Amino acid sequence: MLVNGTHYRTIWMEGRVVRMIDQIALPFRFSVFDSPDHRATARAIRDMVVRGAGAIGAAGGYGMAQAALESPSSVLPARVEEAAALLKSTRPTAQNLFYAVDRVLGAIRAALPDAERARAAAQAEAEAVAWEDIEACRRIGEAGADLLHDGSRVLTHCNAGWLGFADWGTALSPIYCAKRRGMRLFVWVDETRPRLQGSRLTAWELAGEGVDFRVIPDNAAGYFMRRGEVDIAIVGADRVAANGDTANKIGTFEKAVLARECGVPFYVAAPTSTIDFSCPEGSAIPIEERGEDEVLYAEGPDGSGELRRVLVASPGARARNPAFDVTPAALIAGFVTEEGIVAPAGLPALKGR
Repeated sequence: MLVNGTHYRTIWMEGRVVRMIDQIALPFRFSVFDSPDHRATARAIRDMVVRGAGAIGAAGGYGMAQAALESPSSVLPARVEEAAALLKSTRPTAQNLFYAVDRVLGAIRAALPDAERARAAAQAEAEAVAWEDIEACRRIGEAGADLLHDGSRVLTHCNAGWLGFADWGTALSPIYCAKRRGMRLFVWVDETRPRLQGSRLTAWELAGEGVDFRVIPDNAAGYFMRRGEVDIAIVGADRVAANGDTANKIGTFEKAVLARECGVPFYVAAPTSTIDFSCPEGSAIPIEERGEDEVLYAEGPDGSGELRRVLVASPGARARNPAFDVTPAALIAGFVTEEGIVAPAGLPALKGR
């Protein structure tokens, strides 16, 4: 995707350095964060410098490649196992992270005891994970665009655009593809408290793509659905259980319930790498809970453009901050995957593809 006329991937690797668009700085400042080693990459994942299912996966894969490159030959096998555990601990709900780390770790194990071959295998496998993510998201866009028509009004939640993946994205990819087909579209952008990935990141992306949109409070989605002003809802996913239950950004479940009540088709866009076939149902998905300060404080530029952090709750208030919730498969009209649009019952057929 283009930023000021220049094509960027969300994350890539140069030598031993993992470079990523700094999503904490957006939308007020565009910058590239350089992560020199796998521990710094793990911190970037945990602190959400990089976030989004596919982008986290690519970061995990690159972090494993860094660990292999950093480790002396004599201790490489033990060091990459330690690195895998560290990287997996950063975001426990994100299936793509586990998928990518395990793939690169498997490539390293297969190449050992030849340390140089293991390092080369780690780099090649990490790059393959990232490129496969890009291609899967492009194909998701092509499949999902068939759900849209000229004038479609789409509701999104959180950011599942190109910032959340190596490129293209999932929930926004059909919008980008449809626009390239000449369709005029409108997007309702849930603000997505408390990190505001919708109002900050999705809005920034859509503005750059020239797509008409409006940011709305999270609790306004039902208002617009009931008025008949939403034609379709498309969201991303952080983990999909084998039965189709889907973990996504907190608030997704509420949108799915409202969509069912108001007759709005509700779709999940995700590559098959997000499906955890070892997880039987949504109750088995681990749900990350983040620090309460994300709820109690907000940060943004003041009138002079200086970034400031301010308290937005009653002084002394405590908070809970689950990062994800689970939407039952029964509320999902279909999954938009790189293999096409699949009903929840059809997910098992995708295993091994």
